[in-house]
Amino acid sequence: MAFGVISTTVLISLGVPPAVASASVHAGESFTTGVSGISHFYHRNIDWALFKRLAIPGVLGGVTGAYVLVNVDASVAKPFVLAYLAVIGLILIYRGWRWPPQIKEPRLIAPLGFAGGFLDAAGGGGWGPVVTSNLLIQGASPRKTIGTVNSAEFFLTVAVSITFLFHMGAEAFTESMLGLLIGGVAAAPFGAIFAKRIPTKPLLLMVGIILTLTSVYGIYTASNR
Repeated sequence: MAFGVISTTVLISLGVPPAVASASVHAGESFTTGVSGISHFYHRNIDWALFKRLAIPGVLGGVTGAYVLVNVDASVAKPFVLAYLAVIGLILIYRGWRWPPQIKEPRLIAPLGFAGGFLDAAGGGGWGPVVTSNLLIQGASPRKTIGTVNSAEFFLTVAVSITFLFHMGAEAFTESMLGLLIGGVAAAPFGAIFAKRIPTKPLLLMVGIILTLTSVYGIYTASNR
């Protein structure tokens, strides 16, 4: 779930402008999330009721975030977003360590989808970390949450990529997109298999650790630019 965050962080650290990095990552993600969604569908990891409530607000938030990033330097907010994600990661580690709690139906969905889509486009990544982590904190099932959020992300990334293409043209998509596409498509099916077969407690712990380490690294690189 950290594909966008990790990829964008690396590209920006190599000197790629935030808007160009986000455009390239989302263009690559249009393919990787498609493969991921098909894989999660095959392994029955999708909650379709939750999917419907996430996808539309997510697309609206993503288009808004892409427009803001093109016209305003949103990289200033990135350290604050990453700090928030690091805290979410620590909470998930705590929840995984104390597992099992009572599985509950998440209530805050549409606003979360919009916020996740906006932060994903404006910050170059964050749909998975923001939406998945918050749904897990609300008590949703990890397997269904990961599968549903990843599947809805396909529509988000396509909408964001079209928005960047409209405002910036084809030059926004760098050759780094090809490498991201190849690696992401190759890895996506394994993520669906792991989400189905790994027990809930280690799955939560792994998600929390990855999110925390990625966010802390992003804060470090942002503070040293």
